[in-house]
Parts: sequence; structure tokens; C-alpha cells
Amino acid sequence: MLAPASPIYIESAMLADAAFGARPGRAAAELPAAVRPIDTWYRGVILGGQGRYAAAREELRSLSASTADPVLLSLAASTGGSLLRQLGWHARAAAFDGRAAALILPTGSADRDEFGPNRVDAVCDALTGLAADALGTGRLALATRLLRRTHDELTRAGASAGWRALIRWHWVCAETALASGAADTAAPHAATALALAEDGPSVRHRVKSRLLVAATAAASGDSERARVLADEVAEQCREHELLPLRWASSMLRAGVSTGTRASAAEADARRCAETIGRRGGHFRPMSDSRV
Repeated sequence: MLAPASPIYIESAMLADAAFGARPGRAAAELPAAVRPIDTWYRGVILGGQGRYAAAREELRSLSASTADPVLLSLAASTGGSLLRQLGWHARAAAFDGRAAALILPTGSADRDEFGPNRVDAVCDALTGLAADALGTGRLALATRLLRRTHDELTRAGASAGWRALIRWHWVCAETALASGAADTAAPHAATALALAEDGPSVRHRVKSRLLVAATAAASGDSERARVLADEVAEQCREHELLPLRWASSMLRAGVSTGTRASAAEADARRCAETIGRRGGHFRPMSDSRV
């Protein structure tokens, strides 16, 4: 007879499933308490995905104060950068991602936690985060160099590179191509990210990948396909409580629609932004020159 799983394993597995699995919308009140430092990171990722920015930042601060593990410290920093980037604060995010890279690039092994991330994940989170920050501040050449460096890390890692690192790399490659006006280059990266996500465990990564495919369709001039995909993404975001992605999908829907459809999408984006604000997330004003 198999011995029952320990409570620590069960609770950590529940948190991992909500962070990178099938239950990203698990209510905050239902989340198990963190038992190990990695559980605190999972909680921060979950809450950030739901747009609960203040609660997510608190989890990340708690993690940074409770561990000396460079992998977890790096992941905490890069996750903090991601939260800022979602809200438009790319220059501020770069400070977090730079710290994440400094913590993890010089040292560390690729040994994997029992069911957590390894050094390769942390390295690629830091580098793709820095690339996305550079993209958001208009430094496309720097973003491209950082993506090449990430690709080198992924190639060196081989089988040690997890699905999440690969998907993130394709995301930022697609976004960089879109910013360069190269929709034809972006589309294969977005499609590959979606294929990887569909083979993986994470609902959140599948939803974001579908949104990126919709964005590449819009950039390619296929507004109807973009509208259909963005509508599907919006519904999935509502189902799984993925508020930041719902806001992004509404912004895209507004951009590719006309008349009452565009007005409805704009109204939904405003409602999402208001809820995000109440949860501690403050978008950078478009008039603010700081990025």
C-alpha cells in the first residue's frame, strides 16, 4: 500500500497547480498557507495572475526576507518586475529584472527542486524580463541581444530547460517582432508558444499565448480572426479569474472592433482597470514620460 502524501507535498502541489496548472483562478481565501519558501513564490505568482497586485507584492517581499536561495530570490525579483511591466512601468521593472539576473547568472547549479523551478528557469525569467523591459522602453536592438543570450542559455541547458522558459522566450520574440513591424516574423513565435502551452499544464500560459496569436493576427491585418480569438480569450479570462489578461484582451478587442462592439470592449477594459486599481495595481498614465 502506498503511504499517503505528506501535507507539505499536498499543499505545495495545490499551490503549484494554481500557479502553473489547471486552477489559476483558485480564490485567494482557498489558497493553502506557504509551508516552504517556494510556496510563497507560488502564492505571489497566483495572486499576480489574478491582478491582486498588493497581495502578490507582499508575498514576494516575504519570500525575499525568508530565504537565501539565489534561485528563489531571483525568481522573486523577476516576478516583481513582471508585475510592474504588466502595468506599463518598464523602466522600474528593469531594476527588478537586473537584480534577478545579478543574483542568478554568476553562480548556481541546474539541480531541480522536487517539483519547483531550477536555475535555468530563473536565468531565462531574468533575461526575457530584461528583454521585455527593453522592448517597452523602445530599445529593440537591446531586446534582440537579450533574446539571443536567452536562446544561448536554453540551448546550453538542453533538456534542463523547462516548458515555461521556452514559452516565455517565444512570447518576447513575438512581441519584439510586432514592435518592429514584422508581423510575419511574430506569427510563428506566437504559434509555437501556443503549441507548447497546449502541451503543458498551465491554463494561464495557454490563455496568454492565445492572446498573443490574436495580436499577431491583428498586426497582419486579419481583424476578424483577431476579434474571434480575443473574444475567446476574454471568456477564458473571466472563467479563470485572469484579470490582467482580461484587461489586455479587452484593449485588443476595442482596437479591432467598431461601433457597439468597440464601446463594449472599452467599457470592459475600464472595469478591469478599476478593479486592478482597487487591488493595488496602478497603470502608468499615458501622459507620464517615465517608462
